[in-house]
Amino acid sequence: MAKPDQNQVLRRLPLFAGSLAGVLLFINRLLTPELTNSQARSDAVGVIVTAFLILTGLLWQQVQSRTPDAVNLIGEEGFELSPTLPDTVKTELAWASHLLLTNTVTRSLVILYQGKVLLRRGVLGTNPDLKPGAILQRVLDKQKPVYLVDLKAYPGRIEFDYLPENTQGVICQPIGDQGVLILGANAPRSYTKQDENWIQGIADKLANTLSSYLEMPAG
Repeated sequence: MAKPDQNQVLRRLPLFAGSLAGVLLFINRLLTPELTNSQARSDAVGVIVTAFLILTGLLWQQVQSRTPDAVNLIGEEGFELSPTLPDTVKTELAWASHLLLTNTVTRSLVILYQGKVLLRRGVLGTNPDLKPGAILQRVLDKQKPVYLVDLKAYPGRIEFDYLPENTQGVICQPIGDQGVLILGANAPRSYTKQDENWIQGIADKLANTLSSYLEMPAG
C-alpha cells in the first residue's frame, strides 16, 4: 500500500484546520446564550483567521494541480561561452541566461547565432555540436517561436540531441533573423504564456545587442 505524500498532507492542512475552526466557531455561537462584546471581537478575529486558512489551503491545492511532474535532467552542470565574443556580449549573454535559469523552469539552454553556438549553460547535453534539424530550421526561416510542450511526444525530438536526453519541454525562440534561443525544461507543459512573453522580450534584447556587436559573415 502506497504511503501518502507528506507534502500533499501538509498542503491540505490549512484547508482542514480552517474548515474545522469554522465549524467550531459556528457551534460555539449556537451554544452561547448571550453574546458579549469581547466574545464578538474574538469571533470576528476567528472568522478572519478561518477564512485565511481556507483560502491558503485552496491556493495550495490549485498550485499543486498546475505543477507538472518534474525530473532531474541527465547531464553535468556547465557554463560555456564562445571565447571570441566581445566582453559586452559575454556579459549580456551571462545575464540573460542567468535570468532564464533562475526565473523559469528552464534547466538547459543554448544560443545559436550566425550558425555558431555562442553559449551553453545549465545542464549540458553530451553533444556539444548543434546542427539545425527541421524544427529549428523552420524557426530560423520563419522567425516564429516553437514550443514543444512534451518533447517525448514529438518524433522530431531526435534533433535536440545537444540537450539532456530526458529534456521534457523545449522552446525555440528566434533571435532576430540570424539566431535562436533554445530552452530545455525539466517538466512538460510547464511554461506559461507569461514565461513565453518574457522569453521573447529577452530574445529581442539579445538580437539588438548581437546585431550591434557581431558583424555578418562574409558570403
